[in-house]
Amino acid sequence: MELAVSLLLVDDEEMIVEILKDALEEGGFRVETCQSAEEALEALARKAADGLVGLITDINLGSKLTGWDLGRRARELRPDLPVVYTSGYAADDWPAEGVPNSLVVRKPFAAAQVVTAISTLLNKAASVPGSASGSASA
Repeated sequence: MELAVSLLLVDDEEMIVEILKDALEEGGFRVETCQSAEEALEALARKAADGLVGLITDINLGSKLTGWDLGRRARELRPDLPVVYTSGYAADDWPAEGVPNSLVVRKPFAAAQVVTAISTLLNKAASVPGSASGSASA
């Protein structure tokens, strides 16, 4: 019986994707990866109602669409979806561009910081009675 929760990880840098994917899987998560905003939009549409519990996205994805755009689209599909942004330079825009109840992790970071950020948001959502992301804490 598989208990791992499913995350979508989006970054256009293959090395970062591999490092974060390994750390997240070691943390007990099931991880689907995308390296472009367009690919991520397709995955969000497909996975929004199919067990996806969190989004981790770089802000600068090397295209017209940004991680900010992905966060907003994800919240249109799932209003309670935890979102963690990563960025080397755009993190200062988080208060204006990020979705509510999200977190930003500045690059360079240790992979454990991202695991902690998504875990924090998931735990917060699970402790809210009536939350679609989880149940009330014990």
